[in-house]
Parts: sequence; structure tokens; C-alpha cells
Amino acid sequence: MKRAILDALLEARGKKLPAALATDLKSGSQALVTLSAVTGGLDLNRAELANVRSAIRDDRSQTFDANARRIFAQVFNPPLRMVVVGAVHIAQSLAPIASLAGYAVMVVDPRRAFATGERFPNVEITHDWPDDALMRLVPDRRTAVVTLTHDPKIDDPALEAALRSDAFYIGALGSTRTHAKRLARLKESGFDDADLGRIHGPAGLSIGAKSPAEIAIAIMAQVTGVLHAKELAAKSSVKELGRA
Repeated sequence: MKRAILDALLEARGKKLPAALATDLKSGSQALVTLSAVTGGLDLNRAELANVRSAIRDDRSQTFDANARRIFAQVFNPPLRMVVVGAVHIAQSLAPIASLAGYAVMVVDPRRAFATGERFPNVEITHDWPDDALMRLVPDRRTAVVTLTHDPKIDDPALEAALRSDAFYIGALGSTRTHAKRLARLKESGFDDADLGRIHGPAGLSIGAKSPAEIAIAIMAQVTGVLHAKELAAKSSVKELGRA
């Protein structure tokens, strides 16, 4: 690996940017690919670049054939994280489901009576206020933030902090009416329509979920769909299901 590529890789990892090292298996030429830039001497055409970035989004290193050559894309993605705001019943189901899906989960709730180790075994818990917690955690492009309390005093500061971050998914639980009021408050705080469009509310795919466990599944399904946005775009039926 040439020094320029190594420096680019270290910079990407330092900034927690998803990246892949693309290598021509015949010539040995390499390029460091992120979702917005390419560094190195390997000249990738549009289709090859799309394949490398698809590997990044899939979080899976892979080899593909193109133009009579083989390209190996070695993925260097930061770990997936999920910040769950609100130590409520749904969070008790969501935390283990997200962990099984590969997320490092943190539950944020200043209410110490709810956020306890007994209710959330093997889950990192913080009793900081959500804005302070998110400022410390610095959500990146591999972080999902989900608010569950329905309490504006807790959810709104978390959403404001999440909207100022690079979090790939921001979800807020609550009815359509509750969400409309929430958006109005956030708009008064200075966020525009593009910002507010990042919030999935009510959080979760519309699958008729009723119980806390079912709602957690619906949320996790939506988070997964957003993470793999390319696949969702190609499968309109899934997209329609999510917004039905």
C-alpha cells in the first residue's frame, strides 16, 4: 500500500468514514474509495466505482469482475451504533434485537428509575441528558438514533443533536399527530424542511406492530432498510411497504 493511500485510509478511519480499499488483483494497483472521494492510482470506471461503494454499503468485502479484470474491495467501515433515547418497554426489546444485528447499543435516559442494569442487561447505559450524551457520542454515518419517550423534554434535545450530526438514521416514536407537533417545535428551533425530512416519524415500518417487541422489530426493519438504501431503491415494493 502506497503512503498516500495509507494516509487516506487513516484519515477516513479517524473521521469514522465508511471506506474500501480497491485492488486490481492482476496489476496490484490500488485506490481508497469513500462515499464521496477516490484516492490512489487505480482508475475505476463508473460501474466499478459503483460496485466498490455497494460493498461499502453492504459492509462486506468482495471481489467482482469488470473489464476483463478482477477488483477486490476490502471494506473498512466504522462499527454500527444505535443510540436509544428512552429506557421504555420498547427499548427493552429494541436493544437486544439491534445487538443481534451487529449494533453497539447505548440507552440514554436521565430517569435513573427506568435506565437500570436490571432492565437492560449487557447494554451500555448513560443517565446524561440526551443532548449531552449525543454531543459526547458524536453520531456518525454508521450511527442510528431512535427516540422513544414521547416526552418533548427528553426527545426534542436528542433530535436536535441528532439532526446536527451525520447519523444515517433518525427515528422518533409517536403518533402522526404527535410527530406533526414535534416537527413544528423543531422548525421553531431553526430546522428547515430538509433537516426535518431526515426524521422517520412515526419510527418503524408500517407492519401493524402492536406490542413493544413488534414495534421494536418494525423500527429495526426500517433502520436496516435505510442502512441499505440502495437495495430499497431497487425494490419499490419494500419502499412502499415502509411508507404505507
